[in-house]
Amino acid sequence: MGARLARSDFQWVYTDEPHTTRRREMLQKYPQIKKLMGHDWRIAIQVVITVLIQLTMAILVRDLPWKLVWLFTYIVSGTLNHSLSISFHEIGHNLAFGNHRPLANRILGYIANLPLCIPSSVTFKKYHIDHHKFQGDDILDPDLPTYFEAWLFQSRIGKIIYIAAQPLLYGVRPLLRVPKPMTVLEVVNLIIEFIFDGLVMYFLGRKSIVYLFFGTVLGLGLHPISGHFISEHYIFVEGYETYSYYGPMNYITYNVGYHNEHHDFPNIPGYALPKLKKIAPDYYDNLPCHTSWLKVLINFICDPKLGPKSRIRRSMRSDALKANNAIDLKNKSKVNEVLHEVIDNNNNHTAHLSKEERKLIHMKKSSGSSTEISSSIQQTNGEHAKYE
Repeated sequence: MGARLARSDFQWVYTDEPHTTRRREMLQKYPQIKKLMGHDWRIAIQVVITVLIQLTMAILVRDLPWKLVWLFTYIVSGTLNHSLSISFHEIGHNLAFGNHRPLANRILGYIANLPLCIPSSVTFKKYHIDHHKFQGDDILDPDLPTYFEAWLFQSRIGKIIYIAAQPLLYGVRPLLRVPKPMTVLEVVNLIIEFIFDGLVMYFLGRKSIVYLFFGTVLGLGLHPISGHFISEHYIFVEGYETYSYYGPMNYITYNVGYHNEHHDFPNIPGYALPKLKKIAPDYYDNLPCHTSWLKVLINFICDPKLGPKSRIRRSMRSDALKANNAIDLKNKSKVNEVLHEVIDNNNNHTAHLSKEERKLIHMKKSSGSSTEISSSIQQTNGEHAKYE
């Protein structure tokens, strides 16, 4: 159980993130993809139904023995609260009501946040957008594990604790890596949530608050759905940094498993991502993917090649922003100007190369890279490389 991580460092690359280039190529080849962009009212319906179920369950567990309270907390509340936390992802991209109704999206975020007992919907949006802009960036991607996490959670026991601590790490990590001042909307989120928690405690009692609060703590920790935290960007196959999951859990998680598809087109609602995959099979069917989040967690813990360091890091965008005195991200127009220049340079250097040639260059430039494929994932020609 004490075996330590075999990887000595993060995998450093000297190319930009792949999704911007893929997006341009796909839109040129499949312009009909634009019809999928927009918003989807079904997100709001799913959120409201889930919240109502959680409120009903919070009332019902009041009179149950503690053993059953904890059982329902893990199985039911853990699943539904994790689903609601993933709804922040859709809401944060304004996919419920569209970019033209930002307030409606924020209100829906407040509603989705209620059963989780921890104010987080607005803060998630604030930092998640940077994950898309700066995927894998050493300084600016709030999703990357810190160097301290990479050092601390190297053993198998450490990786178990790492998974269990995901709710804490996801909350604290952005504040340490790319801290931003608190906004008025976050204060409103905080007030609403604390009032709701107080009302639940006063009218329903301890068992109800335990059901809701620990549903969040356990559901976002050692829970099968938490496999998506690991499956999305941890390196299971050298040369690939984003992975999709195609399995039944997508039905209750707004298709968050379609992660390559989402990073290619963040403005397409989760409900429409399977259609995107069907439109452009040549861009997705040959990519390695997962079919079990539980299997992802097991292999993450047991495979010495996998751990917090199994992430790609780069510094192209932060280096460019530093050179232009825009690393504080305060001047949005300057930031966008610099990022466009980085993207254009990346496209000019690689647009004429085939996917295989770009991958070969990527592999040669990666520090300490290896062509070895994780034992838990397979590559095939013309078919999905599935992690089963």
